[in-house]
Amino acid sequence: MNNSMISAMVSMNGIQQRLDLIADNMANVNTVGYKRKEAAFQDTLNSVMQQSSDFQLAGRATPLGVNMGFGSRMSELSLNYTQGTMKETGNMTDLAIQGNAMFQVVTQDGEVGFTRAGNFNLQPSPEDPATSYLVTSLGNPVLDTDGELIEVPSGSNLHIDGAGNIIAVDGTTETEVGRIGLVTLLRPDALIQKDSNLFVLPPGEMEGVIIATSDLAEGEQATIRQGVLENSNVDLANEMAEMMKVQRAYQLAARALTSSDTMMNLANNLRG
Repeated sequence: MNNSMISAMVSMNGIQQRLDLIADNMANVNTVGYKRKEAAFQDTLNSVMQQSSDFQLAGRATPLGVNMGFGSRMSELSLNYTQGTMKETGNMTDLAIQGNAMFQVVTQDGEVGFTRAGNFNLQPSPEDPATSYLVTSLGNPVLDTDGELIEVPSGSNLHIDGAGNIIAVDGTTETEVGRIGLVTLLRPDALIQKDSNLFVLPPGEMEGVIIATSDLAEGEQATIRQGVLENSNVDLANEMAEMMKVQRAYQLAARALTSSDTMMNLANNLRG
């Protein structure tokens, strides 16, 4: 197998992975709190083919040798944590974070997870119907600043200020429920992404290295907006333009593979 065929084959594999990422981004353009996936590529197995001194002609400015490559591959997959646009919903349990922070929730595995998707609901407690819990769209409980579940009297309306303080209003009765717990991202690239826009800490990592708790009353590093949701930060027009460029690159690599195969067939059919 010659170098051109190897280069085309490796490049096509990497380009296909890039197309898969673009398709994933486009499929989640309307997903609340979704963060765009990005990829980085690098050359593979670069080498220099040495040339004889006969190629050192007068006026040549470059040194002897020809750079040989074997295509490119996807070297890194990362998430773009840029904040998405805000959408007014008017729903009292819809929350959005303005700034660098995440909500804390309890995942189905019982571990603490983090998310930017604030499309929450009130779910009645199975033990006490008079009490409800603030949960995500998948039923994961939301945590307060003390790492406890947020309990709300059933049937009450919620008033949540920018610092995350929750007041349950039932008629003329107001009850202080607590404060929504947020974390500030110190190293967001170290988080592990799970399903439904949930992120968890890597095994063995300390919280203070990757995240830090936020005190919105003092630091004001982030604020909470009630009745608002953060949309995906995917730009559909940019993704469409990127998809067309990647498809063209895939076509060129496929054409190079076909040309290489044609040349090998010609060489095999030559007779002395």
